[in-house]
Amino acid sequence: MAERPYTLLSCGTSIDGYLGGATDQRLALSNDADFDRVDAVRAGCDAIMVGAATVRKDNPRLLVRSPARRDERVARGLPPSPIKVTVTGCGELDVCANFFARDDTEKLVYCASATVAQARASLGPAATVIDGGRPVDMRRISEDLAARGVRRLMVEGGGTVHTQFLTGDLADELQLVVAPFFVGDSRARRFVGDGQFPWNPHRRAALAEVRQIGDVVLLRYALSSRFRAD
Repeated sequence: MAERPYTLLSCGTSIDGYLGGATDQRLALSNDADFDRVDAVRAGCDAIMVGAATVRKDNPRLLVRSPARRDERVARGLPPSPIKVTVTGCGELDVCANFFARDDTEKLVYCASATVAQARASLGPAATVIDGGRPVDMRRISEDLAARGVRRLMVEGGGTVHTQFLTGDLADELQLVVAPFFVGDSRARRFVGDGQFPWNPHRRAALAEVRQIGDVVLLRYALSSRFRAD
């Protein structure tokens, strides 16, 4: 079997498991101390992945924020921030999104086979567009990332991408932050969708760490034998 990166999923949810509210307004599920923790995790990775829906809805920059952490990466011969990766089935992405901002970060876009030509035409030199399969296949993408030198991959959502990695048994670690409130609206996006998950009542995930960070709690789950507690 081909190699794949060590893969950690990072996510913040409400107590009732939602990634945000039912409107387009962004919902703060964490706090400054946890944002800094996430920044440190980012700095230790080779690539950060989000789904195209997250690029469109949240418009994240996906950069290491701390100047000290950026400098430390550069001192090790790395770019200031990890490679940005997104995945799209339809190939519809706005080249003006923050994901494609002109910075020192490589951008990779994995598309369904049928939309590769369209994506290359619309994105031009802003990103490298790669055939992700018909339909998009996360194992194929993981193996391609490994072949490109990505040893540690951080997946930051959204729910569809998390679901695909988990149901495909492609995750080594889950870092789940729970905010101290409920959303209570089924129109909002959940952490994962329906699927056949390897962890179930007969195969429970191993809880590796519980940490209070201000008013949120971090739960770290070991999802494979490759889990590293560092």
